[in-house]
Amino acid sequence: MKSNYYAVIMAGGGGTRLWPLSRKSTPKQMLAITGARTLYQMACDRLKNLFTPDHIYVVTVANQVSALSEQTPEIPLDNYLIEPMPKGTATVVAYAASVLQRIDPQAVMVVLTADHLIENGKMFEEVLSTAYDVAKAGYLVTLGIVPKFPSTGYGYIHRSTEKITGFRQPVFGVLQFREKPDLETAQSMLASGDYDWNSGMFIWGVDQILESFEKQMPDLFQKMQHMFEEKEKIQLQKRILEIWPTIQPQTIDYGIMEHAENVVVIPAADLMWNDVGSWDSLFDVLQSDENCNIILGADHLGIETKSSLVCSNQEGRLIVTIGVEDLVIVDTGDALLISHRDKVQEVKEIVKKLQALNKEAYL
Repeated sequence: MKSNYYAVIMAGGGGTRLWPLSRKSTPKQMLAITGARTLYQMACDRLKNLFTPDHIYVVTVANQVSALSEQTPEIPLDNYLIEPMPKGTATVVAYAASVLQRIDPQAVMVVLTADHLIENGKMFEEVLSTAYDVAKAGYLVTLGIVPKFPSTGYGYIHRSTEKITGFRQPVFGVLQFREKPDLETAQSMLASGDYDWNSGMFIWGVDQILESFEKQMPDLFQKMQHMFEEKEKIQLQKRILEIWPTIQPQTIDYGIMEHAENVVVIPAADLMWNDVGSWDSLFDVLQSDENCNIILGADHLGIETKSSLVCSNQEGRLIVTIGVEDLVIVDTGDALLISHRDKVQEVKEIVKKLQALNKEAYL
């Protein structure tokens, strides 16, 4: 284990595309969707061979700290960094980097998500070990996922064809970050062989990333500097609460990565990665039955039911399906979702409508 290597887990999201099972009180990362361990617990489990618990930091919102801490009691409470309100991944990174710089000016940080699935843990460790060396060489590193199909649900990284030598894993320069494409564009990207899915995982030295913030997002940089002028804990918390609402939300991709000159990508081909970003994505990671159905927690009786997902957290409640195909059915007692598999990405729009209608009880 490297004494100046730190992991930062972003764990404040709500996972709206897995509504109604994922709620504010039980967001996606706290759910044991794929097994006995929650996505957050599995994210921490993957780090055990590279980081001691005191080198793992979790950025989240205040009302999730207790539940997250119960799931991973080995991580010190002081390592939970509280966002007063969501301000985008750029703010999360600047916040965590500012904290780590004061703990260890030589720190290298890996930024990870709490709600993704990575089944090849050994390969993940190898990639992060290589990424540490690349970051120490002065690069801002992003992990790309070698695409297996023309996805329209992921952003893409256009990498250079010229390899940067001297590292154990292949490393390439980044030409461009691309937004989620339409199907025709995604097919073209896949055929070229020069594009990776954007995993949202990054590795860099805290000095390099803070220097990038100073150049590209000077307002955010100055606000972080002003916050951390306070050394005493209570006064620091007060200043954070004063300054945080004035921060303009931004993602790390738009705010930093798209314009930085020293960005590289490590294409990871065998991580067995999935962002579990929708109900339909579970068909890629969970075992289905002989009719290609996935049943999660439900007492289900199906007749002529194919390629469907049925999920329930309600004991003593029978769900019966007859003559259906390609459906997603999720029953949580107070809410029932029925959607065609092709439309489950639009669940997030339902959440927005519930917010607009002030139906907080369902969020």
